[in-house]
Amino acid sequence: MRAVLLAGAALLLSACANPDVLITGGDDPSVSRGFVDGLDGLTVGHRLMEAGEYELALDAYYQAATQTGLSVDVLSAIGSANLKLGRLGQAEDLLRRALDEDDRFVPAWNNLGVVLYNRGEIGEAREAFRVAFQLDSGFSPEIRENFNRVDAELQDVGTEPAPEYDFRLVRRGNGRYLLLGNE
Repeated sequence: MRAVLLAGAALLLSACANPDVLITGGDDPSVSRGFVDGLDGLTVGHRLMEAGEYELALDAYYQAATQTGLSVDVLSAIGSANLKLGRLGQAEDLLRRALDEDDRFVPAWNNLGVVLYNRGEIGEAREAFRVAFQLDSGFSPEIRENFNRVDAELQDVGTEPAPEYDFRLVRRGNGRYLLLGNE
């Protein structure tokens, strides 16, 4: 099954402008874990992410880690693949590790915001999007849209009318009162 998926990815990558392609096997010593030397794991992973092949992208990002170490780019990419796979806890941990490496890395801030939003932590998500938006200087329309969407959602929450209650005080004796509502 894996060979079939790798073959499909090879066809996808061969359509790209770069002549280097993902290959599926053989004993060629120039091949490192299924990738043609010269085509880094991050590039392959990004292309696989665009194609919706998140598990294969994750493998490519792990390959990148063996090539370059756990850089901020690699940590963020692995976190993003985990996000797409629905592994929110792992994604959050990896994205926070990426930000520990470089707290000005915009993609990690944005993707952390997505993770936090999906976990229901809207206030924290807004803050992550705000930092990404600020570091990006508002140039990325996706980051601007994420920030504006969460900001609007928080404003909607803050403007919801409070439920109306008919409160009454009931005397309990010795100057003690009990507040009753109409629930």
